[in-house]
Amino acid sequence: MPGLIGKKIGMTSVFGADGKNIPCTVIEAGPCVVTQLRTVEKDGYAAVQLAYDETTEKHTSAPLMGHFKKAGTTPKRKLVEFKDDFEGELKLGATFTVSDIFTEDVKFVDVTGTSKGKGFQGVVHRHHFAGVGGQTHGQHNRLRHPGSMGASSWPSRVLPGMRMAGHMGNERVKVENLQVLKVLPENNLIVVKGSVPGAKGSYVILEA
Repeated sequence: MPGLIGKKIGMTSVFGADGKNIPCTVIEAGPCVVTQLRTVEKDGYAAVQLAYDETTEKHTSAPLMGHFKKAGTTPKRKLVEFKDDFEGELKLGATFTVSDIFTEDVKFVDVTGTSKGKGFQGVVHRHHFAGVGGQTHGQHNRLRHPGSMGASSWPSRVLPGMRMAGHMGNERVKVENLQVLKVLPENNLIVVKGSVPGAKGSYVILEA
């Protein structure tokens, strides 16, 4: 499906036609440059590689500099492949803006981002364990503890998938069917209903 690379600007709220206050996220989408075309004959699948967000030559490796020069564009920070569902004939160096992809008939988008890292978290925060609620029967040391991890004699091991404390967040998350509230082509902005994963300024992938 066609899409764009963008950057999360932040959250705000707008009033709907019925007077309700709608929470929404502002995303800067594009402009993105075509840097590579994958074909079935050569690569075994059809895809389009888009690049977004300017960077300097100093912070770009030599192989990538050659890649960008072949496409006739300046160095970019973020590269993403999309399935080749784009309309019209594609050429290296072609530019896509938010108005090219998110036309008036596009009502919903899928947004993929990297969620905020939470560090090492316990089972109550990470897996929504209830903990031990009461302070009765002499319990005093297991309020937020995980409890039993398995039987002793058999299987005598911790089974795979056991929910335990550990690293939380900082993983790829996709939110589907977010309603498009507004598109501002002159500023390359798109406003979607609800929240999207990631911190302010983080990269997101939008798919129409």
